[in-house]
Amino acid sequence: MNIFALIFRAPRPDTVIDMPASVNRFFCRKGFAAITMFGHIFTGEQEDADRLNARFTYTKHHEMIHLRQAQNTHNSWFRFYILYMWYSFGALRYLRKTRNAPYYLNPFEMEAYAHTRDLSYADSCREEGASEWRRFARMSLSERLRYIRRNGIG
Repeated sequence: MNIFALIFRAPRPDTVIDMPASVNRFFCRKGFAAITMFGHIFTGEQEDADRLNARFTYTKHHEMIHLRQAQNTHNSWFRFYILYMWYSFGALRYLRKTRNAPYYLNPFEMEAYAHTRDLSYADSCREEGASEWRRFARMSLSERLRYIRRNGIG
C-alpha cells in the first residue's frame, strides 16, 4: 500500500466504522501483533490479518481503542500520531528500566492495555472518543512504570 495514498486519503477518525486488517511488514515490526495506521490495521502475517477481519479479537479491540483515541485528539490522525511520538520519545530514558519503555509507558498504549479485555469499552466511548490516556499523561514516568508493573502490562 502506498504510504502517501494512505496518509492523504485517510478518512477522519469519526467516519471510520471498522478498520480492515492487511499485511504490511514495514509498519508492523517483529514482536508486535498489529499497528493502527490512518484507519487501517496492519499485521506482519496474512493469517493474523485474516483472523482480525473474520472475528472480533482482543487485538482488534486494542486497535479500535486507538481509533477512539484519535477521535479524542481533535478527530485528527496527525495530532494523534504527533502526541503518540511525543510521549514515546519522552519515555526513551526509561529503556534501561523496562524493555520497550517508549511503547508501554505511552499513555495511549496504557489506556488501550487497561481496557483490552473490556470488549464494550471502544463502543462505550464511540461518541466522544477514548480519553483516559489524558489521566495517564498527567502521571510522571515513574508513576506510569509502577502502574504497568502493578498491572502486568509489558
